Amino acid sequence: MDRLDRAIIDLLRHDARAPVSEIGRRVGLSSAATGRRIARLESSGVIQGYVTLVNDDDVGGLDAFAELRLSGETSGDSMQHIAHRVPEITQYYVMAGDPDVLVRFQVANVGHLHTVVNTLRRMENVTDTKTLMILAAWDRRTNDPSPQGDA
Repeated sequence: MDRLDRAIIDLLRHDARAPVSEIGRRVGLSSAATGRRIARLESSGVIQGYVTLVNDDDVGGLDAFAELRLSGETSGDSMQHIAHRVPEITQYYVMAGDPDVLVRFQVANVGHLHTVVNTLRRMENVTDTKTLMILAAWDRRTNDPSPQGDA
């Protein structure tokens, strides 16, 4: 991967729907050369996909994290099993240290949050949880210049 690939990736992070011709103009390549580079980055797995960013305030719902402490060994496979059983989970991170796992999930409302947390608490080898409600969020990877939320 060279500096042109990195520049293309940065532009796609900011706007994945930008025309290849515009990306090429900004990095100094033809549309064809830019398209070939993007295709290579996709086929090699550097670019793993494209997503739509949604303002959760406009569509409703709450984002939260739960710290999970588990008995026994913690593995990606065991967390994959839990994530498949709890469809509200959007991400999980197996951690070094305490907690064992950090889970991010999205729920419709506080009652739904309570239900999901209780579901996690009943999972095998979950010994403790701590729930954290997200009030505002910002993600550097999206290059969003204005953080969301009022906080």
